[in-house]
Amino acid sequence: MAELELTPKQRQALKGRAHALSATVLLGNQGLTDAVVKEIDRALAAHELIKVRVPGDEREARDAIYREVAERLNAARVQSIGKLLVFYRPLPEDAKPVAAKSVAPARSPKAPAQTPRPKKAAGNAGAARSTASRGEVRRSTARTSAPRKPAGRAR
Repeated sequence: MAELELTPKQRQALKGRAHALSATVLLGNQGLTDAVVKEIDRALAAHELIKVRVPGDEREARDAIYREVAERLNAARVQSIGKLLVFYRPLPEDAKPVAAKSVAPARSPKAPAQTPRPKKAAGNAGAARSTASRGEVRRSTARTSAPRKPAGRAR
């Protein structure tokens, strides 16, 4: 299979998405085995964008692993930062979740049951309540803490 090519804009957007991810697959001391390639393939099928942590300090070895995985799995190389490699392979059309537009979005249990009513304008006749500013309210409330002591020398 051939490696998937990305435009610079796509690569930049994927780098932003990958920033918060943690490494999904960790390579061991044996390097890139068939079992590891299967696991990377499984992770790409599930997540679309993954990070792989590679051991060792040899840059050439990491680059070889990076190229080989991308070619074998038809994935795109997004980014390589130190020992972390970021791969992307779009999900197939049949595996993507279908979003129903008529279904209301899920609501947090702490969210109000109804949408809040809009506030009335200050010029309405029904707005007979006092409209004190924040500063006025602060000045009118009693002080709950003791006044500060004057700064002086400690004896």
